[in-house]
Amino acid sequence: MIATLGSSGLASAQNATARIDIDASRIENTIPATLYGSCMEDVNHEIYGGLYNQRIFGESFEEPAGSPDLVGFSRYDGYWTAKKGILHVDRCGGAKLVFDEAVISDGYIETEIKFDNAKGVNAGILVRVSEPATGGHSFNGYEISIGNNGKSCLLGKLRHNFEMLKEAKADFDPLKWNKLAVRTTGSRIEVMINGKTVIDYDDVVNPILSGNPGIRIWDSDTSYRNFFYEINGQKTAIPFEAVPSPMVSSMWDAIETGSAKASFAQDTKQAYNSKCSQIIQKKSGTGQVGIANRGLNKWGIGIKQGQKYTGDLYLKGAYNGMVKVALQSADGSKEYAVCDLTGITNKWRRFSFDLIADATDTNARFALYMEGNGKLWVDQVTLMGTGSDLFHGLPFRNDIGQAMVDQGLTFLRYGGSMVNVPDYKFKNMIGDRAKRPQYKGNWYPYSTNGFGIEEFLQFCEAAGFVPSFAVNVGETAQDMADMIEYLNGPVTSEWGKKRAEAGHPEPYNVKYIEIGNEEVIWGDIRKDYEKYIQDFNRIYDAIKSKDPNVEFISAAWWRPDSPENMKMVFDALDGKASYWDYHPWADDNHLGSHVEGELREMKDYFLKWNPATKMKCALFEENGLTHDMRRALGHVTIQNAARRMGDFMLTTCAANALEPYMQNDNGWNQGQIFFTPSLVWGMPPFYAKQMAAGHHKPFRVFTATEGDLDVTAATDERKNEVVVHVSNVHDRTIKTAINLKGFENPSKIKVIFLAGDKKEKNTPEQPERIVPQEKMLYHTNDLKYEFPANSYTILIYQK
Repeated sequence: MIATLGSSGLASAQNATARIDIDASRIENTIPATLYGSCMEDVNHEIYGGLYNQRIFGESFEEPAGSPDLVGFSRYDGYWTAKKGILHVDRCGGAKLVFDEAVISDGYIETEIKFDNAKGVNAGILVRVSEPATGGHSFNGYEISIGNNGKSCLLGKLRHNFEMLKEAKADFDPLKWNKLAVRTTGSRIEVMINGKTVIDYDDVVNPILSGNPGIRIWDSDTSYRNFFYEINGQKTAIPFEAVPSPMVSSMWDAIETGSAKASFAQDTKQAYNSKCSQIIQKKSGTGQVGIANRGLNKWGIGIKQGQKYTGDLYLKGAYNGMVKVALQSADGSKEYAVCDLTGITNKWRRFSFDLIADATDTNARFALYMEGNGKLWVDQVTLMGTGSDLFHGLPFRNDIGQAMVDQGLTFLRYGGSMVNVPDYKFKNMIGDRAKRPQYKGNWYPYSTNGFGIEEFLQFCEAAGFVPSFAVNVGETAQDMADMIEYLNGPVTSEWGKKRAEAGHPEPYNVKYIEIGNEEVIWGDIRKDYEKYIQDFNRIYDAIKSKDPNVEFISAAWWRPDSPENMKMVFDALDGKASYWDYHPWADDNHLGSHVEGELREMKDYFLKWNPATKMKCALFEENGLTHDMRRALGHVTIQNAARRMGDFMLTTCAANALEPYMQNDNGWNQGQIFFTPSLVWGMPPFYAKQMAAGHHKPFRVFTATEGDLDVTAATDERKNEVVVHVSNVHDRTIKTAINLKGFENPSKIKVIFLAGDKKEKNTPEQPERIVPQEKMLYHTNDLKYEFPANSYTILIYQK
């Protein structure tokens, strides 16, 4: 939206409470074009279920069969079993059960809880639950949990995002049965452990007043018994009764229609890829027997009318009939496309298929079924879009990839805790995708190598982003030498030839590689820093021997309060690592000054330890737990800090690049771009980055500020424009006098601003609730302007 400003947005001279002075003739430092970065890792299914166009989630059937259904409960994550009235759940991040048969406003809920071992976080009761979905924070309601340490109890409120209301000390034996009870009366919540009140809280701000009861654990092996609720003196027990479920890998559903009799099993001895394959057997009767997949966490596969989908799968078995693959509605009642597969033998064989949808459905499923009697083994199923569904013809969702381009990113980092597991190895990520082994990931235990480092580089190449990726510190020197030859070597080299055979003759020309991720974050342990130095040098020497042009990033955890250990790492890596990775917190809208202080301290240490050093900083993760306007302002203040640091900074990468809507299963609820199977939209931090990247200028100029604003300004070689970045992190409008000199004959000033309540965010229903707005005003020598509360504003002075 563009409008001409009359008096709106202008402040009178008498009421100005802040002042900005800008001298465009005084260049302070350069600002790198790579400043506008993002961090992408498969932390919340950003890749597998997100950017990676593979529509099947659980492609290799590695996920064990789902836990039995429990009478009266809906299950969201976790493996639950019930025997003789005792419910057990294996440790999982945010697994929950919701009891569907009671809605309680005022009442009393009690259960007994016992932790099965000393490892874990907490477990407890949920009250007043609504809108439950898969994902640790995906519901509205209250959580009441006791700590695995036997020392704590918490009360939290969730509206698809966790808010701590009260945490209290407690004293109980976590390895014995303990009674946890909750009484709700209006907005008041009372929590009791073993009959003693530990929390009595009145949630007077927007309380949740009604909903279902439930159970939730966080990363703890836990048992429950004696679960009941009481309303108006009437006590109702909730028994834990299991209903056996088919032995189908948990990301798939069994199909059994008509009078057909079937059996299902997971085979751990005859898999085509990795450890497991799925057995489907039709024994008798009339009807269909098979399996169906509904994508990430069964949230549905989005299909479009007329769109062609292509896929592969591997079959073998004792079956002479026809196997059908189809796109169907979620319940299988409608079939949008079907393809027949014949020629099954007792040996694994690859079958390819095409499916053209005859309808649009945002909640479809992929089905594989047989109608005759026989036995099938199935493994390694792939379903991809085609044409406009793909980003530059590559196996990535076009709508997500294009959104990242539209954000204005210039730099993309691929790394994070996903690289810190033993089986994260480059050579497992290349070659035929159907043969790449699955592995136990840090964030998801059944991670796929369908998208790896090479796919990341292909995506960046198509998108125009400068790429940087991290490697596992456990990689061998030989494998790292082979990796860089594969990525950067000539086609005449052994591994460069393999790259060409895989379809990419030209080298990727990788420039930035990070060795490890957040190494030694677990504690200030000198011997662990020494071990990291050894790992860094082994990988550094191997890669440098093949390509001397690669620049390296140190992933040693930065601890300014431990200068002796930091100096040891610096001395060992100075001249080898071009950058030291730094991960600040970004959830608070005031964090820019703190981050700038730490960056200046880092730079001072580097120069103190070696005045001639060339080591600088790569800010590869701005972390937090939110994606609202407050987080956007936190990012803006950090960007301003980075501009003031100049070329000491390689980039500032906000985490996380992507997040699937309502599928957050670990708490890192900080996506910039959100998506569903059929929608993509930006959150406030997305637009803050877009604004900054779209108005980059390479030279920071002098500014002086009086009052409560955070300001930087920049121009380019021709000085046709001066761009001023202003952050107002306060809950009030700030009236400001603005004085510009050193810029001849400014006329119009284009104003772009992002503003809103700190907790506001965009939703699928209102994807543009908070987006940049544009205005135009005319320059005067005594310009006054009112910067809105909680806002990021760009003023573009034009000649």
